[in-house]
Amino acid sequence: MPYFDQIRAIAHYTLLEARRNHLLWIVVLTIFSAVALAGFLAQVAITETRQIQAAFLGAFLRWAAVFIVSLTVITGMVREFNDKGFELVLSLPLPRAGYFFGKLAGYATVAVLVAISMTLPLLLVAPPGQAALWGVSLGCELLLVCALSLLCMLTLNQTLPALAVVAAFYLMARSIGAIQLMGQGAMFDISSGSQQAVQFLVDVTTWVLPGLDRFTATDWLVYHSGEPMLLVPILGQSLIYLVLLGGAGLFDLYRKNL
Repeated sequence: MPYFDQIRAIAHYTLLEARRNHLLWIVVLTIFSAVALAGFLAQVAITETRQIQAAFLGAFLRWAAVFIVSLTVITGMVREFNDKGFELVLSLPLPRAGYFFGKLAGYATVAVLVAISMTLPLLLVAPPGQAALWGVSLGCELLLVCALSLLCMLTLNQTLPALAVVAAFYLMARSIGAIQLMGQGAMFDISSGSQQAVQFLVDVTTWVLPGLDRFTATDWLVYHSGEPMLLVPILGQSLIYLVLLGGAGLFDLYRKNL
């Protein structure tokens, strides 16, 4: 079988597995719950009802999408390890790179479909252009989560440690900008050696992690401040970190002894 046909076959099997795990119903139930809660907030809010709904839907759907995608990748790989499907596939005349890129392509397709699904409810509370910008940014964010989850499973081979690493990475990347600003605040003695060391560590972490605090901004939905040019650095960062995460996962896969 040609190389790209092998990748396509593995990606197709990955999508079938996600469908059999009732991923569609999980996404639909999540969207229904988010819209219902947003409707409840509309009844409680006194003013700025549409803005409150947009902010709630944006935050809720973003976190739910990240959780669903990471859990789909991790549980899918755990099931493949437990069923010995991983060893079976790699025992065939199939390059390990073909297996890796096939799984990554399959889970990346899942991430894109989840991003599109989570964007559709926002058309009820935000202009189509702003919702589209938010959706593209969410897709980039989910692709990074997908690649990171696959890397963690290939490295750690266990559900809980992989989930912990993905959650820590995501939370740190989401809040590192705020942490950096807090370290420069007036309440800290910037002249002290310990504070300078901590600030240096935070600055280094800022350079290492992707700036997810600038991805999928709720301001775009609430204040309609999104512009197409804001996607340029987001797409650039996503491409760079996808290459890095994919290279790390491929390296770890090739060094495994089966």
